[in-house]
Amino acid sequence: MNAQLRDRMSQAPQRALHAYAFAPACVGNVGVGFDILGHSMAGAGDRAEVRRIDEPVVRIAAIEGVVTELPRDPQRNTAGMALISLRRALSLHHGFELTLHKGIALGSGMAGSAASCVAALIAANALLERPLPPESLYEFALDGEAVASGSRHGDNIGPMLLGGLVLATHDRLVRIPVPANWHCALVHPHFVLETRKARAALAGDYPLGSFVQQSANLSLVLAGCYRGEAALVREGLKDVLVEPRRAPLVPNFARVKQAAMDHRAMGASISGAGPSVFGWYEQRADAEKAAAAMRGAFAEAGLDSDAFVAPVDGPAACVLDSLDAGVDA
Repeated sequence: MNAQLRDRMSQAPQRALHAYAFAPACVGNVGVGFDILGHSMAGAGDRAEVRRIDEPVVRIAAIEGVVTELPRDPQRNTAGMALISLRRALSLHHGFELTLHKGIALGSGMAGSAASCVAALIAANALLERPLPPESLYEFALDGEAVASGSRHGDNIGPMLLGGLVLATHDRLVRIPVPANWHCALVHPHFVLETRKARAALAGDYPLGSFVQQSANLSLVLAGCYRGEAALVREGLKDVLVEPRRAPLVPNFARVKQAAMDHRAMGASISGAGPSVFGWYEQRADAEKAAAAMRGAFAEAGLDSDAFVAPVDGPAACVLDSLDAGVDA
C-alpha cells in the first residue's frame, strides 16, 4: 500500500506550506461498542496548525488552549506520533512543524487525545502533493492514539475522520446511518479521569453470558440505526460489560444516568473512558432538558460541568482557512 501511495503523490503539483484543521469531540464506545463504536459530537474540538518544513523531522512548536502541559517530544505526543507514522509510511523527504490548540480537556471522556492526532493528520494531509482520502489516515491515527491509551482502538478516531456514527475495527471504518433528528446530550463534569486508570478498572474475568448479552445489545443498536427504529436502540443501548466496572469512577454516576433516562432517553452511559456521561434522544428538546438535569446531578456531587447537545450524526474533521482557525497565518 505504501508504494501505491507514494506513486499517487509523485504525480501531483506542489501544495501549500501550512494548513489548519479542526477535529470534533467524540462519544466513544456508545455504551455497547467498547473500542469499536463511536460518534462525533459538535460543540467542542481541537485545532492544529501544521507547517511543511525542509528538515525531515516532526517538531512540536507549541501547545495552547485548555491543556498546555503535554509532551513536546513528538514520539510521546499523540499528534506528533501520528505525523511520524505518516512520514514513515509515505517516505516523505520533508517534515512537519505542529502547533496544537486544545479545546478538549484531557481525561474528559470526550476524546481529547484522538482529536489532537486527527486534527494534525488532516492538516498535514492537506500539505501533501496528493492528499489521501480520510480513511487512509486511519492507521496513522491509530499509531498516535496508542501513545495516550496504550492500545490501538478506533472508536474515537473513526468518527472524527468520517463524521457521524462509525464502526471501527482494527483495519476498517464503516459509517452507520442515523436519523437526522436523533440528538445526543453530553455532559462533562470538571473532573479528570485518566484513560489508563479507566482501562485498568476493566481487568478481570467476565461471564460468558455477559458477552452474549452485550453482543445482542450492540446488534440491536446497529439494526435500530440502520432501520431508524428507536425502539430497537432503546432495547439495546444497555452496557452490561464496561459500565458496571467504571461507574464507581464517575462521581454520582447513578443519579446522572437516571437524570438522562428521566427525559425519554433511548439509553445513557459513560462517554469513552469517562467521566463524561451521554444520553441519546429522538428529539432535540428532550436532549436539552436532559442535559440540564444531568448537570444538576453532577452539581449534587459538588461538580460544575459543561453540557453539549448536538445531532448523533455529527461532523467530520476538516481543513479550516486562516479566518476559521482563529490564529495568525
